[in-house]
Amino acid sequence: MSTDANLGLVFFPAFDWAISPTHPERQERLLYTRDQIVEEGLLDLSEIREYKPKLASITDLERVHIGVPSIQTLITDAHLVSAGGAIAAADAVLTGQVKRAFALVRPPGHHAMHVVHGTRGFCTVNIEAIMAEYLRHTYGLKKIAIVDTDVHHGDGTQDIFYHDPDTLFISFHQDGRTLYPGTGFVEELGSPNAFGSTVNIPLPPGTGDEGLHYVLDNLIQPMLADFAPDLIINSAGQDNHFSDPLANMAITAQGYARLADKLNADIAVLEGGYSIEDALPYVNTGIILAMAGLDYSKVVEPDLGRRAPCQTAQTTAYIKKLTADWQQLWAARAELKRREIAKNGDFWQRKRNIYYDDSGIREQQQEKVRLCPNCHGYRTIATQADVPGLGYQSAYAAVVPRQACQACRQQAKEALAAAKRAGQYQFYFLQDKEHSILEEI
Repeated sequence: MSTDANLGLVFFPAFDWAISPTHPERQERLLYTRDQIVEEGLLDLSEIREYKPKLASITDLERVHIGVPSIQTLITDAHLVSAGGAIAAADAVLTGQVKRAFALVRPPGHHAMHVVHGTRGFCTVNIEAIMAEYLRHTYGLKKIAIVDTDVHHGDGTQDIFYHDPDTLFISFHQDGRTLYPGTGFVEELGSPNAFGSTVNIPLPPGTGDEGLHYVLDNLIQPMLADFAPDLIINSAGQDNHFSDPLANMAITAQGYARLADKLNADIAVLEGGYSIEDALPYVNTGIILAMAGLDYSKVVEPDLGRRAPCQTAQTTAYIKKLTADWQQLWAARAELKRREIAKNGDFWQRKRNIYYDDSGIREQQQEKVRLCPNCHGYRTIATQADVPGLGYQSAYAAVVPRQACQACRQQAKEALAAAKRAGQYQFYFLQDKEHSILEEI
């Protein structure tokens, strides 16, 4: 196969998967976009090549997730194809068939966390995380940056990589004080061994192209240059658009296209975006053209001047101060990381209450991470969830990271064995990231 194409595209509209017939997360999100790019003749261009999605394996999912009682009981075939579509896009890039790729797939994934009891924020499994860990396992990549441009904080992706210093997770989003899921604040910086590898940039409602690109130019791009990743993934939500019904931002299709151009991500994966007719065909067309290295200057929404709000001076001032504060924090991150490790001693712990809005599930979770000086450190997770119709489901898991030292590997197994002897939980799991193994003990 020739390698003259700049961009690979993968479409999967998931005709057989829906939360409800009138739900904003429905197949028309992709169908209007496909109609638009076919009408514009983009698939006839030599710079763009279309690929079919693959079927992800359960092993691909379990490399990332711990499903309770199992991931198989929580998903449909559509989830395997959506994750497989992202994997197909990644394979096309890593094998040199195309320079970049864009997976326009659903169901989405960035609200799906490490432990999964059900569906939250329209997400059951995390598509970008599954793809990232597949790339590490298959191609030996180490340092990966994920830039989440969805209007909602990518709390699931953050959770999965919160302890991984080899993954830089950057999320800009509408401030969590004003929008679901109510997280994504500057103070969420990663656990001590990975401190500073989680970057949240909560933007005020009404942020427009000017504010977005100020943050991109003065904060995100310098961070990426410092981190020097082997690969950049764009978790490409499009619900920052001014017409989106679920949020309050003011980005235009041109703003998104210039973002894609500057970010120059190796792989983009579609996330949110629910203005099906007024935004998605134009935003996706602009992103596709930009990623393919083609002229996107004429991609403009109808009647743009009358409908798009202007960013206020107050919002501009807020964004500039937020950027300046983050610049100081980023410059001091190494010293702050040393202090965090020293302050917490051998273990870092947190307790959380997690709500699954789509499933009505309430989860209580306690996590404990070994702050090992020789590796990323093993961790244990104790989880109990109140599942409507099923009652309480509980599980205890020990997680062994990639390149774990022998001491952490052994201590993880001992912690799991001790928990099982105590017998407080229904399910016991060992997740070995290095060997792509999830086993129930």
